Amino acid sequence: MKYISLPLLLIVAFFSLGITSPRLDNVTINNSIYKIAYSQDFEQPLEITYDVKCNTSSKKYYSRKGLNFYKPDGIHTSDDADYLNNVWDKGHMAPAADFNCDLNSLKLTFSYANCALQNQDLNRGQWKILESYEKELAINNKVTIKIFVDFVGSTRSTTGAMIPVGFSKIIYLNGNKFKAYYFPNKKLEGSYERYLINKN
Repeated sequence: MKYISLPLLLIVAFFSLGITSPRLDNVTINNSIYKIAYSQDFEQPLEITYDVKCNTSSKKYYSRKGLNFYKPDGIHTSDDADYLNNVWDKGHMAPAADFNCDLNSLKLTFSYANCALQNQDLNRGQWKILESYEKELAINNKVTIKIFVDFVGSTRSTTGAMIPVGFSKIIYLNGNKFKAYYFPNKKLEGSYERYLINKN
């Protein structure tokens, strides 16, 4: 009786099901400014936690001019093709503006692991204005942000990355939950406060 190796059986099974490669594992990225749970399969972050480092009273600022997004070593992420000629911005989850008082921290925000396919109007509108509010809060408080990326009912882009359905953002002041928001991933109307879902 002839025996077929397990790796060969797995390859045959994947191709018979129309799957060209096994599902990629989720990974955790933990550095000096953020902790990210990342789906290599989705090519998108799932959860992000960071403390706002720079506030509106910070004395020094570094420009983001000349900084480009980069792919972290050994992690399968989205890339430029996923954001080309469409409505999706490379939406920083841990925003560059929260870390622009320190050049090394600012550079870390430009990892593809730290960006999501975010509707350009949301990214440049309510989301950006809320980030400015967080920097104001950080003048007199330790501000911690947790973001959960919603993929329930999501579809993939033509280039393979999953498109988030929405984003939940929770703001903690000095360790205590302060406010929580949910933003659908589309062009929105009104102030960011319209998307408040919980306030303590």
